[in-house]
Amino acid sequence: ISMVSRVMNKFRLAVVQLQVSSIKAENLSRARCRVKEAAERGSHVVLLPECFNSPYGTSFFSKYAEKIPGESSVVLSEAAREHKVYVVGGSIPEEEDGKLYNTCAVFGPDGEMILKHRKIHLFDINVPGKIRFQESETLSPGRSLSMFDTPFCKVGVGICYDIRFAELAQLYSRKDCQLLLYPGAFNMTTGPAHWEILQRARAVDNQVYVATASPARDETASYVAWGHSTVVNPWGEVVSKAGPEETIIYADIDLQYLADVRQQIPITTQRRDDIYTVTCAQE
Repeated sequence: ISMVSRVMNKFRLAVVQLQVSSIKAENLSRARCRVKEAAERGSHVVLLPECFNSPYGTSFFSKYAEKIPGESSVVLSEAAREHKVYVVGGSIPEEEDGKLYNTCAVFGPDGEMILKHRKIHLFDINVPGKIRFQESETLSPGRSLSMFDTPFCKVGVGICYDIRFAELAQLYSRKDCQLLLYPGAFNMTTGPAHWEILQRARAVDNQVYVATASPARDETASYVAWGHSTVVNPWGEVVSKAGPEETIIYADIDLQYLADVRQQIPITTQRRDDIYTVTCAQE
């Protein structure tokens, strides 16, 4: 039994930093190839970037939007089943009942969809002279926390701007998630300023692993993604990081190491629930 539990204590995560073009079929076929490559290198969970099937921008969402299940989710389901891995499908523009959502679908090794996270916090920012973006012009927000179970650990999912909200990560970790996944396309303003520090903060605050998947950088796109997909450990160290170009990065998620960190600095048992608390309003 100890050998089995030791094996379950460690698993390989692959983060695919995909080059996204304006041709959906091309994006889907590249994603499928990258999932295959990651699986062949021993990955158990494969994370794709935000908006992996289409260019990112309010003018593109409605044009590329599809139902779930639909063309893109079928490709992810088939890839998960064929290679017997968990596929965390970054995000796609999803259409339902005339509304558009920024949605991450997750598939188990049997190809079944086990989760659908709709981005909760819409990316509405204005940094004068640098960047203005208003997702809410076209998208509607999701309304729920999103977690899924694996034989290794429980996983929490957020999309891009969701990472700025510490409460979401706190709730996930309180609900026993040990890995938080954030597909996200930060830009050339917010990327260098906040991308890495947000991930390290979420990781060290909650003593969890945090991983992000960005599209590869395309200087010719209307929205230029920062890239630099990353994996951070519960000590707050960057254990794997991409550059701007298309690539796959890997990290071994070590749950025994996570337990050790929590034992050494036992903030999870030292919280003052008599003074403060973080709660889910829907419960």
